[in-house]
Amino acid sequence: MTNFSRFAFIGIGANLPSLGCATPRATCEAAIKALVFAGLNIERKSRWYKSAPVPESAQPWFINGVISIKISIGASALIEVLQDVESKFGRIRTIKNAPRTLDLDLIAYADTVSGWVKGAGDKLILPHPRMHERTFVLLPMHEIAPNWRHPVLKTPIEDLISKIDSRQLILLDDETP
Repeated sequence: MTNFSRFAFIGIGANLPSLGCATPRATCEAAIKALVFAGLNIERKSRWYKSAPVPESAQPWFINGVISIKISIGASALIEVLQDVESKFGRIRTIKNAPRTLDLDLIAYADTVSGWVKGAGDKLILPHPRMHERTFVLLPMHEIAPNWRHPVLKTPIEDLISKIDSRQLILLDDETP
């Protein structure tokens, strides 16, 4: 079994092209290069997936993937790097669940559990509080970490996938909806 205590997982997604990129997928691929340029050591990368927006809406489908990185900085510093890269790709935070040029989410940081206990005062919630409900996170993450177990729920990723709402539409990027 793989030891995930040295790795963080980052979800990458977009449903609008960014400045200098013709498509959301091109944006996501350029974002990976920007993360490497920012000093992150990428260990693994999933394939790209197309997914319907969650919650359901009329906005364009997303391109999503997950990468694992070898941990070299703290979780808060990593969030700052992710937000800086998002900004460089034109991400403007407006309303919740709005279309976006780039979304970089810290899905899990080693086996760190933070923010799951109400009133604990943790600013950062790890693992991501909705990751276990999202097909567009779980399927690509399963590709690169099939033995990962949710550190709060104590559930293997395969079991999390089996419990996902089947109405969440997702395809590999080369498939048609």
